[in-house]
Amino acid sequence: MSLPEQIQQDIVAAMKARDERRLSTLRMVKAALKNREIEKMAPLDDKEAQQVLTTLIKQRKDSVEQFTKGGRQEMADKEAAEIVLIESYMPKAAGEEQVVAGVRAVISEMGAPTMKEMGTVMKNVMAKLQATGARVEGKTVSELVKKGLGG
Repeated sequence: MSLPEQIQQDIVAAMKARDERRLSTLRMVKAALKNREIEKMAPLDDKEAQQVLTTLIKQRKDSVEQFTKGGRQEMADKEAAEIVLIESYMPKAAGEEQVVAGVRAVISEMGAPTMKEMGTVMKNVMAKLQATGARVEGKTVSELVKKGLGG
């Protein structure tokens, strides 16, 4: 079952259960997926759908940070709950140990890369980790690559 189909089924289940929070979040996710599909002018594959969800999660994390700074804790809590729900449709996130191992492996494969080659190292690490089916955030990988390169 594709990701959009799964989300549609869960929307129906949320409607039956009268779960308003879950329903509104799922509808927002469905709309984002549909918008991306319209932009592309073709159905999304699962990888593209996951990229849309990743973007939504990033937006929610930024919102949580801004609401927390602004003293709007109830809004930050709402956004955090949405993050948890959206993440349930994503592949399991890579643990820090797995990311560190990936960074070390790429650095040793490339010889002794310098900070000038950080972009190449990042690209290789992201590709290696995503090939395993794990989800990783670029920010986390970036920090660990900097440490690995001694920056």
